Amino acid sequence: MTFRFTEKQAASQPVFGGIATHILAEGGGRSGKTFLIVRNIVMRALKAPGSRHVVLRFRFNHLKSSIIEQTFPAVMELCFPAVKWTLNRTDWYVDLPSKSQIWFGGLDDKGRLDKILGNEFVTGYLNECSQISWEGREIVKTRIAQKVDQITTGGGKRPLPIRMYYDWNPTSKGHWVHKLFHKHLDQADGKPIPNPENFAFFQMNPMDNVDNIAENYMAELKASSSRLRKRFLDGEAADENPNALFPEEYIDRNRVIDGKIPELIRMVVAVDPSGSDDVDNLENDEIGIMVGGLGTDGKAYILEDLTVKAGPGTWGRIAVNAWERHEANVIVAEDNFGGAMVKHVIQTARPHTPYKAVKASRGKHARAEPMAALYEQGKVCHVGNFRQLEDELTAFSTMGFMGNKSPNRADALIWLLAELFPGLVADSKMTELPKGFKSQFTQSMGLV
Repeated sequence: MTFRFTEKQAASQPVFGGIATHILAEGGGRSGKTFLIVRNIVMRALKAPGSRHVVLRFRFNHLKSSIIEQTFPAVMELCFPAVKWTLNRTDWYVDLPSKSQIWFGGLDDKGRLDKILGNEFVTGYLNECSQISWEGREIVKTRIAQKVDQITTGGGKRPLPIRMYYDWNPTSKGHWVHKLFHKHLDQADGKPIPNPENFAFFQMNPMDNVDNIAENYMAELKASSSRLRKRFLDGEAADENPNALFPEEYIDRNRVIDGKIPELIRMVVAVDPSGSDDVDNLENDEIGIMVGGLGTDGKAYILEDLTVKAGPGTWGRIAVNAWERHEANVIVAEDNFGGAMVKHVIQTARPHTPYKAVKASRGKHARAEPMAALYEQGKVCHVGNFRQLEDELTAFSTMGFMGNKSPNRADALIWLLAELFPGLVADSKMTELPKGFKSQFTQSMGLV
């Protein structure tokens, strides 16, 4: 199979060959951004003997599963089939015949990152920048300083200019990536940057790469919520919302995409009931049902969204089945709607199921605020993608819930987190956990 540029990839080449030191590829998912940047890095490494290049992402295990195990081998096979390369799986770098090296790392591993950034590089690449902080970017920038020559077509030498590449699926116009490349503003002080000509960007979207992606992927994107279509299909940043409680970057930054999680020491099924029935329930709200657990690392892991629009007999069985399947400790449910009826539904579905009632005495966004702090601190991880839940979360602001429908998934999530982090929500009226549990975890995480 011979590699050929897509029309959009070919149109981006003048940007790669231009004068800009910092180059951003932005746009929707599966558009070919990462492939194109990795290809350019390999080209630079091959034409500059002894050069060093670094590819970084917020979490190393995400980079390992996406770039090291998928994109990089694909680039080498399609674009450089004659080039022999070896991967050092101890220090995670690739050796090329030019005696150049391409290093891989995660900003979440400080010890290993310090070792990597003890070197100087001529190229740096920040993958999935929506997850990376401005401070992280500034640290990496200081190490893109290697002085090295490239071999010209005629056999001569000339300096290889330093470069930093970036890519992202745009989140908010308030993110430093948008401010830097579109508004030419410094995130630190909000002032205009002195050298805007050093910053260039181009956009690529999945419709520009249709020959290389599955048809049903495009269909799924088109059927997504407006928030997801804007980001992953159209590749556009959302208007800035300085009052957002759950910015997308907080959710993205701690997402688990490889399914690897620590041992879970407490499991909870949380239910937010409504008045739905199995028939004639078109106008009724869904029953939010979320499943999650607390890991030995002190973080909450969200495992399943089982939200359903159905009557008590149905949602009761779903909640109890989840309790059994995950060997959960307890089912918690808001009892404002129906009072003792909720407990009756759970106990009817399975007698003697451990159950706790919680009662909401404050508004939804007031209950959500302390949970938003957990997301900001990186203490809540979504294991996979929960698109409908995340639509609800991103609609919360300090001004209230701005979504169109009741946030039943988010409500159930809030009760789940309140049970995993006891004492965080004062009005939950939950019974105490086993003696010593609260002090062991909530104190260590600075929550009390």
